[in-house]
Order: sequence, then C-alpha cells, then structure tokens
Amino acid sequence: MADTGNSNTITRNYLDSLLIETRYMNAVNPTTEFELYGEKFSSPIMTAALSHLDHFADKSAAKAYAEGAKAADCVCWYGMADEAEIEKMADTGVRLIEIIKPYADRDLIYKKIEHAQKLSLLAVGIDIDHPFANDGSPDIVDDYEMKALTTEELAAICNASSLPVIAKGVLSLYDAKEVLKAGVQGMLLSHHNNRIGYALPPVMILPEIAALVNGRVPIFVDCMIQTGMDAYKALALGAAGVCIGRPLLTAYKQDHEHGICSYLTKARDELAKAMAYTGVRDIASMDPAVIH
Repeated sequence: MADTGNSNTITRNYLDSLLIETRYMNAVNPTTEFELYGEKFSSPIMTAALSHLDHFADKSAAKAYAEGAKAADCVCWYGMADEAEIEKMADTGVRLIEIIKPYADRDLIYKKIEHAQKLSLLAVGIDIDHPFANDGSPDIVDDYEMKALTTEELAAICNASSLPVIAKGVLSLYDAKEVLKAGVQGMLLSHHNNRIGYALPPVMILPEIAALVNGRVPIFVDCMIQTGMDAYKALALGAAGVCIGRPLLTAYKQDHEHGICSYLTKARDELAKAMAYTGVRDIASMDPAVIH
C-alpha cells in the first residue's frame, strides 16, 4: 500500500502546487541580505538542525556542516550532539543555533543552555515536537527519556537563558499561542521529517501563524525546503528564514570540501532570481499576494 500519509510527500506536493506571478515593471536588482538577532547574513536560507553528523555521516561531517554555512555566510542550525561536537562547530566561527531535546530531566536542558551561553551561540531552541515515541509513550533518544514541556516550564527556560530561545516544532495556532505566552524569541514550523503522518505542510499553516505572531518574533520554516524557490514561497507567506537539511548531506557526500557552501550559495542565487522576477527588492519587501 502506498504511504499516502507521508508528511514529507504531502509537504513536497503542497510546495510544488504554489505558483508565483511575475512583476517586471519598476523592478530592481534585489538583495538577499538577512538580519537575525542583531547580526547580518548573506541570505535567510540556513542549515537545518540535523543531529550527530559525526556519527551518522563521518567524523568530519559536523565541522564541514559548520564550515560550509560559514563560507556561505549563513546561520547554522544543529541538533542533538555532545558538547565536544558543538564546540568543534562553534570553533569554526559560524553563527550557530543549537536545538535541545525536551529531556525529562529538565536539569539537562539548563545544562545545555549554559554550555551554549559559554560558547556565545547565536540562539538556542527547544524541540517541543519530540516528547513521544511511535506508540505515544515517552520517547527515548540516546538513552535519555523525553517529556512534553508545559507552558510554564518553557517560560522558565526562556527567563533563564541569556540567548534567544526558539520553539522548534510548532505546527498549530494552539502551540504558537502557548510558546508566545512562554516568551520565546522565535519559532520554527516543522513536522520533524514526517514524525507524524498527515501533518500539515508548514508552509500551509504559515500564513495563519504569521497573522497571529504579527511580527513579534521571527518565524522559520523547514521540512522539504530544497531550493531558493521553495525559500521564496515560504518567505513570501510570512517566514523570516528557512532551513535546508538533507540536500546538504547529499552535497557534502558529493564534495566534502565545497559541497555545502556551493549548495547554499546556489539556493541563495535562486532566491535572488525569484525576487528579481517578482519585483521584490529585499527580504522585507516580500508580498504574499504574489503566491497563487
């Protein structure tokens, strides 16, 4: 039986269904420059928060992931890893956002945030969408039990962190309201690579969440973002930035030294082309009316 409920397939099909109109009159050469938490980058296309690359790819993958993002002048998001792996990436000089799991041992969350603060990372995030296993029981990741966060617990985490805290895994107005109430300084819309079937494509729920947020915090999008055109569609619909993940691993395998930077640079150029062809001069000038 076909896996009709695969959220990655549903998301890819939805992204491909979105069409754009062109606007050439009075158009200018665009800039893709992007500002996040007071720092400027070449574009709002960033790496996704993949985990344990040194284990799942090879011992040089995590560092190459960071170096590729830095060479492309992009923000690097990263997921679960030990302190040494995070330090190796931070030492490249890339501006890094570390995503932390919702550990049942809440002290471990605070310990990881403290480590991120010592490294002066750009921000930290909490994976709100990773508390449960496939049978609804607490998930166990690397021998650590996970547990869903309460709004009060997330608020305490936000208050304790000197770094911006981002909620990763928002995919409803309900969760968006709760994480805003907790005081997050950003949210990432994601179904975590088909973590549950039949999930809404993040870009589908994006306009509603963007209307709710009303510019109070940046909204980011991942899941099947693969090209500059995908990025353009998300940005036009209200995202501040997007994250590309698995295509970068393929690029790394094809060219360990330059693959990641080349892929991010190509995606940035694709974004610039779409902006030029639709009369958008900069990221702040994105218009959702261009999407059909």
